[in-house]
Amino acid sequence: MNFWEKVTGSDLTRDWKAFEVRVEALPDGYRAAWDQIVAHLFPYGDFTGRTLTPILDSALGLLEVSAADGQSVHEVLGDDIQGFCTALAGGAGARTYRDRWREQLNRNVARKLSRLGG
Repeated sequence: MNFWEKVTGSDLTRDWKAFEVRVEALPDGYRAAWDQIVAHLFPYGDFTGRTLTPILDSALGLLEVSAADGQSVHEVLGDDIQGFCTALAGGAGARTYRDRWREQLNRNVARKLSRLGG
């Protein structure tokens, strides 16, 4: 990825279009599961979503292999897709983008207050 791709996000657009093509080849139940996986993983990404691309690529690969093997979505992901996504993102204690923004805001406010306090 070069500087221009990183600034414009064209690399992400290319990746998402490739994901869409791959998802269209999946059976209906798998496509619905993919939509849920994306929705549950997005809070764990950064502002651009660039950190999620490898995780989503792996999850989509799992869905593709499972569909090719003839397994049902339920056999692969179980009943708890949100739990599956939490495990993919690093477990129950994984920080979301809200956590990171909250920490940054708290640091900035503390810094400003310490300057005012003398």
